[in-house]
Formats: sequence, structure tokens, C-alpha cells
Amino acid sequence: MTLANILTLVRLALIPFFVLCMSLDGILALFLAALIFAIASITDRLDGVIARKYNQITDLGKILDPLADKLLTFSAFVMFTASGLMHPVALLIILARELAITSIRVVVASGGKVVGAAFSGKLKTVLQIVVILVALCLPLISYIGITFLDDYYTLICDILFWLTAAVTLWSGIDYCMHGLSLKNLKK
Repeated sequence: MTLANILTLVRLALIPFFVLCMSLDGILALFLAALIFAIASITDRLDGVIARKYNQITDLGKILDPLADKLLTFSAFVMFTASGLMHPVALLIILARELAITSIRVVVASGGKVVGAAFSGKLKTVLQIVVILVALCLPLISYIGITFLDDYYTLICDILFWLTAAVTLWSGIDYCMHGLSLKNLKK
């Protein structure tokens, strides 16, 4: 088992603890949820860097890494939707794009072809992680004396989640229009 794959497994193992903390009330639970999500997000970056730098790219990693990424962000978005901070339609847009593009990639890969991640997909991923962290951390800053955002928390989250849904949808369209062109489907 490579270090990169171990980091991916750690990210997967952190997801239930993240969801548990998100389901509990209180500032400590929210702080722990934000901390767990941040650590899991860092492992996502680290496992990719380690896999490329030390030639630890494996078939298992190719399967587990995107699965762990999707499960981590899906769990956050589902918890925000359950708490009423995220509109269910925004969640549906994100889930539909992710599942559709992942399905397309699997079908294309079964034919021996690989379609790499485009800039729009990378931007989408970064935005999703940043928005989740902002939504987790905004309530925490009032405990250090910064309270002027308290009255706007729901509005800020609403705007950020809809922005995330829009960028996620755009990246899916971009992927279908450009990533699946014949020149990108070569073996």
C-alpha cells in the first residue's frame, strides 16, 4: 500500500467523523467538523503530489481518490441541505453533474481512453472546498469577536452555494463540450 493510497483511505475514514460532528449541536462540534474537513482536503492535495512525485500512481488510487473527493464534498453539501443552509436544487445540480461526468469518464475509460481534468473541473473542485470551509468557519469567527457577519450568514451561504452550483454546472458543460472532443479521446 502506497503512502498516497493511505492518505486517500484516511480521507475516506474521516468522512463519518465529519458527518457526525456536523450532525451535533454546539460550537465545539462545528469547530471539529471544520477541522476534519480541512484535514481531509489537505490529504486530497497531498496524496496527488506524493503519487506524482514518487511514482505512486496506482489503479486503486485512480478509483479511490475521486471517490473520496466526491464523498467528502457530497457529505458536506447534504449536511448543509439538511440544515436548511443549502437549497435542495443547488444540491441536485451538483450531484447530477458529478455523477454524470463520473459515469462518462468510466465509460470512456472502459474503451481504453483517458480524459484528464480540465481547468474548469479543477476550479470547480477548489471552489467547492473553499465554499464548504467558509460555510463551516463563518459561525466560528463570532466567537473571536467578529460579529458583523452574523446577520448575513444565511445570505452569504445561499449566494456561495448557488455560485458553486453554477460553476459546477458550467464545468460539466465545459467537460462535455471540450473534454470529450475527439482529440482528447486518444489512447
